[in-house]
Amino acid sequence: MLKLFRETGLRFLWISAIAFILDQWSKYTVIDSMSLYQSIQVLPFFNFTYVHNYGAAFSFLESAGGWQRWFFTAIAVVVSVVILWWLKQSPRSQKMLPIAFSFILGGALGNVYDRLVHGYVIDFLDFYVNNYHWPAFNIADSAIFIGAALLIIDMFKNGDKKSEGNGADANASAAGNSETIK
Repeated sequence: MLKLFRETGLRFLWISAIAFILDQWSKYTVIDSMSLYQSIQVLPFFNFTYVHNYGAAFSFLESAGGWQRWFFTAIAVVVSVVILWWLKQSPRSQKMLPIAFSFILGGALGNVYDRLVHGYVIDFLDFYVNNYHWPAFNIADSAIFIGAALLIIDMFKNGDKKSEGNGADANASAAGNSETIK
């Protein structure tokens, strides 16, 4: 069993656990120390603002009548199972992708927990410029964003290597065949 964790992407599940724990701890702190809709200025462009998000990212479908709670929960659970399966299948040689997926998993589970326990996601990080406020978010959303950014970085960093490798293999194969024909 330990070999499974050492030799696959599951070895990065600690990232998911830390993301989940930090997310839930921060939300508990907000619930315990702030009133709903209370806002505390931290910096001239950043507040802690306690809000409930019944929708998805950017409050998408927030006023849909309640069915969205179960819809977004189901999507997150399915994605989490797929990520766990993928982490189990990924070889030890892969590092960036399992790390990225571990961040995404931790964030997804943090928000799923909120939906199941509270019926909504607790958001409190509020960035703004003048009167324009970016939609409030939380540590789980940040973990998902970090994971997505790492996926994009990996795509740019390793995408060309993979396609070059395939092209080189095809060229070597073709060269081998042409020598055989001679």
